[in-house]
Amino acid sequence: MDWGSVTTEDLIEALKEVDWSSPPRPFNEFFSKFTLPRSTTKWNSRLKCNLYYYRTNYFLMILFILGLGFLRRPLAIVAAMTTALTIAFLNDSFAGTFSEKVTRFVRQFSPHLAAKMRPPQSRPVLRGRPSSKRSIYICGRPRWAFVLAFSAVSFFLWFVSCGLLTLLWALTVGLLATISHASFRTPNLKARLNTFREEFRAVWRNYSDL
Repeated sequence: MDWGSVTTEDLIEALKEVDWSSPPRPFNEFFSKFTLPRSTTKWNSRLKCNLYYYRTNYFLMILFILGLGFLRRPLAIVAAMTTALTIAFLNDSFAGTFSEKVTRFVRQFSPHLAAKMRPPQSRPVLRGRPSSKRSIYICGRPRWAFVLAFSAVSFFLWFVSCGLLTLLWALTVGLLATISHASFRTPNLKARLNTFREEFRAVWRNYSDL
């Protein structure tokens, strides 16, 4: 895959739809080989490839930096976790997995309540197969309701903890560390094979919807 031809919008859309439940890459692989990009085109392609391949590692690294910045502000840690959960709800895979696990947990105590938490069966059907374009529900409610609710809670916690300045510094350091690693980490064979596998899955999903 030519990552140089991938736009930023395509990368964001891919990160939104990708499965984030996969474990992070090994530590020795994450810090394996670093080289300078030979050109701006190579740097652009390498940056997008590494951001996609090491997405879980970067997410955990940013969370770790945020945790270091909020060691003296416990309430700010809760605010950061709430904000991270709000952002995670925007990912289709995470939203579906979260809803399924919560519903399964509630079913152990109240099957009647768990039945109400099921998403409505309103998916359009094409040739006997449900369409992949559908509204995402979390515990029987539209996803936007959860995003708005957790966003309001996050904003309130940030305001009470007075940790907005610390958050900005921590996010700046985390983003700089992520961009620096993605810029100088040489993509290995695993990253290229993973790209081909994701391309095959995308083509197969589009084919199965026909």
